[in-house]
Amino acid sequence: MLGRIFTVGGYTLLSRLTGFARDIMLAAILGAGPVADAFFVALRLPNHFRAIFAEGAFNAAFVPAYAHAQAGDPKAAKLFADRIFTLLFGVQIVLLGLAWFFMPQVIAILAPGFGDDPMRGDLAISLTRITFPYLLLITLVTLYGGMLNVMHRFASAAAAPIFLNLTMMATLALAAFFPTAGHAAAWGVLISGFLQYFLLAGDVARQGIMPRFTRPQLDQDVRGFFRALGPATIGSMGTQVALFADTIIATFLPAGAISALYYAERLYQLPIGVIGIAIGTVLLPEMARRLTVGDSAGAASAQRRAFEFSLLFSVPFVAAFLTVPDVIMRAMFAHGAFSSANAAAAGAALAAYTVGLIPVVMIRSAVAPFYARKDTATPVRAALTGIAVNVILKILLMGPLAQVGLALATAIGAWVNLLLVIGFAVRAGFLVLDRALMGSLARFVMAGVATGIALWCTARFASPYFTQLGRFHDEASFGLLIVVGAIVYSAAILLMFGRAWLRSLVRA
Repeated sequence: MLGRIFTVGGYTLLSRLTGFARDIMLAAILGAGPVADAFFVALRLPNHFRAIFAEGAFNAAFVPAYAHAQAGDPKAAKLFADRIFTLLFGVQIVLLGLAWFFMPQVIAILAPGFGDDPMRGDLAISLTRITFPYLLLITLVTLYGGMLNVMHRFASAAAAPIFLNLTMMATLALAAFFPTAGHAAAWGVLISGFLQYFLLAGDVARQGIMPRFTRPQLDQDVRGFFRALGPATIGSMGTQVALFADTIIATFLPAGAISALYYAERLYQLPIGVIGIAIGTVLLPEMARRLTVGDSAGAASAQRRAFEFSLLFSVPFVAAFLTVPDVIMRAMFAHGAFSSANAAAAGAALAAYTVGLIPVVMIRSAVAPFYARKDTATPVRAALTGIAVNVILKILLMGPLAQVGLALATAIGAWVNLLLVIGFAVRAGFLVLDRALMGSLARFVMAGVATGIALWCTARFASPYFTQLGRFHDEASFGLLIVVGAIVYSAAILLMFGRAWLRSLVRA
């Protein structure tokens, strides 16, 4: 399992790194003004639908069902995939047509604050009509990726998002040939959808499992898929509804609030994608396979290791994002049209988001035992409660704290969601909170605190020595922080856990 996690995580890391290069271009060219706000609304609409319905809910419902069918009768699995493909394609075509025709009404609902700013509103409508077909393409990519994951082929699905970054950088480089830089970026999104589709379709075709159109039929497997899909959709909405609500509410805030949330979210999503999604992507088919053959102990062991991997790799991000977010934002994005003031606003939002980073990273591993047992309903109760807390807090905090309040509400809602899911898992006997697990958690906290203190002291006392570097002051400070953080965190982990624990984690 570790090798597959590193495969997914490695490609995801490459995707995030190219994503940062893309965002640096976006920040330099778009800045944090009206065009940037309009584009980020246009980007978030298909991305949120993708994360809720395609990557989140669809994988939770499809992967266990397909794995079960594949283990029993490959021909039945092929027929099941054909029927899901046909239904999925038809639904997406209808959704695309409705969204295209009613886009002004959609933007009025999802970005109501743009009603007082015709420029941002009209531009958001235009750009979203360009980006929305991306949802159809990426939904098919998700279907193909789920089929490949069941066959333990993770590379192409993990590498596909790299195309989004590369094509957006290419079109941004040619921004002079488009009406605005926002149009250039939007066309880059759409082009990437086609490239990702062809990459995954080629891999699926080589495996001989390419789904084809067939007569839809609601047989037992398909009905079971849709019974799981409904609750899974609600269960996958927690984080995405929170981020979507951020976009809606932020349209009422001054120009630049949406952009600040976007750049904060980009850094916040780095450990989520590289760690949480990578581990969850591998863990779900692994647990489904083990439970299919009756290996409940092996499934539980895999989940425990997934928790430990999640904490091992996410704790240093929490330490950095909480203690030196301003330095990170200035070093990454304060170029061109993106000012130091913009970086400060985004850094404050990043710190607030980071309060909830651990639960967001761990939630996919936490819900895996339910999804692997085709129980997508139980996590819904936790997700709905988290959403309710989240939205209420957003309304209460947006006035005094602006976009920082929106991010903080997202973090608190994530904790509510995770703690409830863990409670349900313990009650069902899927998870045991024994002394070993709680002891590991305490040691991770101590390692994170030590790393955070080291980073804060370094930023405070060493930063003045870099002022003579002029414009590269923040980049040099950031580089030093990376080195100090890596040394202190590695030493803390070795001191508190020992080499034997690390070797056992790798062997498992």
